[in-house]
Amino acid sequence: MWVQVRCGLTPRSLAALSVVLVIAVGFAVQHFWSGRPEPVRAPERVTGPAPPARAPAPSPGRTPAPVAGASGAPGLSPGGGIVVDVSGKVRRPGIRRLPPGSRVADALAAAGGVRDGVDVTGLNRARLLTDGEQVVVGVPGATPDGAAPVAGGAGTAGAGAGAGAPVSLSSATVDQLDTLPGVGPVLAQHIVDYRAEHGGFRSVDELREVNGIGDRRFEDLRPLVRP
Repeated sequence: MWVQVRCGLTPRSLAALSVVLVIAVGFAVQHFWSGRPEPVRAPERVTGPAPPARAPAPSPGRTPAPVAGASGAPGLSPGGGIVVDVSGKVRRPGIRRLPPGSRVADALAAAGGVRDGVDVTGLNRARLLTDGEQVVVGVPGATPDGAAPVAGGAGTAGAGAGAGAPVSLSSATVDQLDTLPGVGPVLAQHIVDYRAEHGGFRSVDELREVNGIGDRRFEDLRPLVRP
């Protein structure tokens, strides 16, 4: 009543002023209550083993780095070994996959062993094998390591190539095929790849199917090679 008489307010204005004051007091109390200090407790000390750290997830579009020792590590084939071709007088000739560091004796064992009565005196069974190599056992005219000899020798790739026995397409190495006229290292490797894929040469005419050998080159090589 004093405010109404002093300020000349109507009852309606006085009621509105009272509501505003109540709301202001409520905001002040809420602000004071939320800003009061609260006690803080120190975190407890953890004595157990720490959990293993997780590897970060790869970002979209990025390939994770290879892990050392995985099957796809550089320098190893998908099977983790070497592939050799064992032919000649063995019980199970064919392509064999062997672990790295294998020797000729391991290749013979993988092929079922040498047939009875075969002389392997000149075969170095302790020699280390390389990937893509061929081991020929008991074939007449083969070198001690199992590869057929090159006609004319390594230093007579030109005129002397036709002087000796024909080169065996099924057992000659890349170096031996390289001595033939018109055959370089790349073409010699194509011949070896074709041989490995088809299990050898059954006739000289199959040489036409090797990549890089045309009709003219085939006619030059025909008298110098044999299956």
